[in-house]
Amino acid sequence: MPTEKILTVDDEADILNLLSYNLKKTGYFVSQAEDGPEAIEIAKKERPDLILLDIMLPNMEGTEVLRRLKADPDTSNIPVIMLTAKGEEIDRIVGLELGAEDYITKPFSPRELLLRVKAILKRKSNSSDSATSENTSTELTYQELTIDEGRHQVLLKRKELKLTITEFRLLKELLRTRGRVQTRDHLLDVAWGEECYVTPRTVDTHVQRLRTKLKGYGKYIETVRGIGYRFNEG
Repeated sequence: MPTEKILTVDDEADILNLLSYNLKKTGYFVSQAEDGPEAIEIAKKERPDLILLDIMLPNMEGTEVLRRLKADPDTSNIPVIMLTAKGEEIDRIVGLELGAEDYITKPFSPRELLLRVKAILKRKSNSSDSATSENTSTELTYQELTIDEGRHQVLLKRKELKLTITEFRLLKELLRTRGRVQTRDHLLDVAWGEECYVTPRTVDTHVQRLRTKLKGYGKYIETVRGIGYRFNEG
C-alpha cells in the first residue's frame, strides 16, 4: 500500500476532488492548493513526494510556480507532473524545460494519471534506494566532473550541481558510455523507465536543460542527428 504524499494544485474544485478521490483510493496521502503561492508554501512545509500542478492558476501561473520550486534547494528535487487544458506543444516543452518530469493534458483518464504517478514515484524510490545502498558507492569522473552514485550527487569543480532525478540518470548514462552514441529510445528507458509515457522529444528538452546546468561541460554532450546523443571527450 502506498504511503507517499502528493500535493495537488488546481483552481477548479471538481478537478481537486477528482484527483483527491482517486489518489486516496489508491492509498496516497493528499494535500491541496488552489493557487500558486499556496502551492509553494505547502511544498516547502510538507515536502511532498510528488506535485500535480495545473498550468492555468490564479495569482501565479503554474510555470512560474514550477520555476520557483526548481530554484529552491528545499523543493528542487520534488518531481512535478504538469496538468494543463492547453494542447499546444510549446506549453508542454516549456514545462519540461523548467524541470517537470511529465505532463498530462485535460481531460485526462484517472487510470492513466495514476499509472504516471506510480511510474515517477517508483523511479524516485529506486534512486533513493541506490543512494543509500553500500554497493552503489562507485564514482564516474571526467576531468572536473564527478558523479557519486552512492550519494546521488554530481560535483563540478568540487561544487554540487542540483539535478533532477531525470537529469541525473541521463548524465550518468551518457558519462558511463562516453564516446558511444545512445539513442533517444534507450535514454528514455534509462531515465524514465519502461512505463514512461513521454515522447523521444522529451529527451531533447531535458538534455538541453542538463547542458545549461553543466555550463562549460555541456559542450561534451554531442547531438548525433537523427539518432540521439553521446558524451564526446573531444
